[in-house]
Formats: sequence, C-alpha cells, structure tokens
Amino acid sequence: MLTISQLAAYAGVTVRAVRHYHQIGLLPEPERDSSGYRRYGAAAAVSLIRIRILANAGVPLSQIGQMLEADAPTFAAAVADIDRQLSDEIARLEASRQQIAQLAAGDRLALPPQVIAYLDRLREIGASERVVAGERDGWILMAARWPDRVGDWMPGKIAQLDDPQVVRLYQILSGVFDSDAGDDARLEEAADLIAGLAEQAYASGEIDLGEVGQDDLPFDLLDALAVEADPRLQRLLDLVRERGWAGLARLERLPASPD
Repeated sequence: MLTISQLAAYAGVTVRAVRHYHQIGLLPEPERDSSGYRRYGAAAAVSLIRIRILANAGVPLSQIGQMLEADAPTFAAAVADIDRQLSDEIARLEASRQQIAQLAAGDRLALPPQVIAYLDRLREIGASERVVAGERDGWILMAARWPDRVGDWMPGKIAQLDDPQVVRLYQILSGVFDSDAGDDARLEEAADLIAGLAEQAYASGEIDLGEVGQDDLPFDLLDALAVEADPRLQRLLDLVRERGWAGLARLERLPASPD
C-alpha cells in the first residue's frame, strides 16, 4: 500500500495534483487506515498514471473522467476530437507568434508587405517620420476595413510617388509637421497642390473610388486622424475646401457656388 507521497512520486505528479484530482472527482479518494492516513493500492497508481498521461497530452481535466470510462471506439473518437482542437490551437498560436515577431518592426504591425514597401518609398522621397507614421496609421484603418483590397491599391499608390507634384506635397507636409510655426504659406501651397492633383484625377476618372468611396466612415476617420496628429491640418482642410474640394483622404468636388 502506498502513501499519497509515494503514489504521487511513482506516477510522476505532485501531491497537490493528487489532492486536486480527489476534489474534482477524477481520482477516487481511498479509505484511511487506523492511523488516519490515506493508503493507495496498485489500481490507484494505474489510474493516476493514465490521468497524468492524458493531462500531459493536452486533454482537459473535465474530459479525462469520461475518457477513462469509455470503450475503445468512444475513446478513439474523443482522441481524434482533441487532436483537432489541438491543431486549431497550434495554428492560432503560430499566427500569434508571427504577429509578435512583427512587433520588432512597428510599421509591420497590422499591415501587409505591400504597404510596408509604400512606406519605405515615402522615406526615400524625403517624407519625415511623422508623416510616415501618419500614413502608417491611416493604412492600418484602411487594412482593417478592406483587408483583401489594400494590397491591390499599392502599385498605383507607389506609382504616384514618381510625380514631382506628389513628392513636393509630401515634402511640404513633412516641413509643416516638423515645425512649430503656423506655416500658413506652406499650407496654402499644399492646398494648391492637392486641388491641382484632384483636378487631374477628376479629369482622368481616377478620383472615382467606386463602391469603396461610398463607405463614409473610414474616410471620415482618416481626415480626423490627420487633424488629431496636427491640428494645423484643419486649416489645410479649410483651404482645400476654398479651392472647391472637400476632404483629404477622399477628395470630393464641391458644387460650384452661384454667382
């Protein structure tokens, strides 16, 4: 006959685990001897070893009791079900590991590789880190809304960065972000560039975003994000409106005012 310590040591578990299995009804508690100590037989050792093997394999304690009592086909079916659950959990953990690995490079969090390439290209044309960070956060909003479409937009966005007017616009905005001055003159120039680029896109039909453009919320959030990053950009929104266009993320032509 074994004491609880001897039983636990033989089965490769702790005394605390044995007591817990007693509490949840997984391992029957034996009668006590004349001295008041629990004494365990060989059958208890076998049961405890089986419990330990199942628990170490990832079987929830709540299911072990049923499995110990199951016939062979039922036991096999339960094992197959647990294996599926473990496979799903492994896949979830692998995805989590990939996301954790991306944390070392902040731009890569929540963004596809195509957007990262676009952000790198912004740096190459001289955009400041504050501007790049604003673009990053904006694309996080877009990727959350349209995860399957953002990658398709990137070749066109990267191609736009070959336009000297677009490069100049990002340089101006970088100067505004990196300065504490009011920068009204630079905002005026930025508004002129935005309006000119909008006119070109309107003439070529590129400004039509299709069904995506009908979803107001992401674009409202993008404009709000810009103003939250630097309240001076509200002035830029106002200047763009004076030139006949509304918004920054999604430019819309305003109706002509009557003479």
